Amino acid sequence: MKVKVCGIKHEENLLAIATLKVDWIGLNFYSKSKRFVETELKFADISIPKVGVFVNATLEYIREMVGQYGLSYVQLHGKESEHYCQEAQSICPVIKVFSIDEKFDFQLTSPFDFCDYFLFDTKCEAYGGSGYKFDWNKLTKYEGDIPFLLAGGIGPDDLNEIKSISHAQLVGVDINSKFEIEPGLKNVKMVSNFIQELKK
Repeated sequence: MKVKVCGIKHEENLLAIATLKVDWIGLNFYSKSKRFVETELKFADISIPKVGVFVNATLEYIREMVGQYGLSYVQLHGKESEHYCQEAQSICPVIKVFSIDEKFDFQLTSPFDFCDYFLFDTKCEAYGGSGYKFDWNKLTKYEGDIPFLLAGGIGPDDLNEIKSISHAQLVGVDINSKFEIEPGLKNVKMVSNFIQELKK
């Protein structure tokens, strides 16, 4: 199972996380986020795929950040249309985020079935990073073919529950706020322990 560590904004922290068995590193390019990458990060020889998180950004901005940071994926977390996502996909592979609550209809994902991945996160006032989980039992309602990542309030105590999810399209988890010392600064030991246990 893939592990994406999202919302890193400090260079030393990023370099430390990169020494772990992380599959993807998430960088936030939404200026209103507490985890916004405010200063350019130097990646040296980091070969881990990098995911850029964007919210209703211009395609020009996405293109610029993909080039500047060598992004492997763009994660679209706003109200981007199907047409916009197709345009973005011509720049970089796309992870489309859907915000899940009790009333969410998974049929809404169908028009986006050209995307490379989906990410199911908890619906909240902000765009992610809420620290709250949605009802994971709702995942049984997703009958699409696009693989997805699970996000939203995942913490160290959720290992057994994650391992018990048998959905065929679940390919990984996105961890963030429950592994932080402060917004944008991850607890390396907590992340390391979680990855080791999850990948056993």
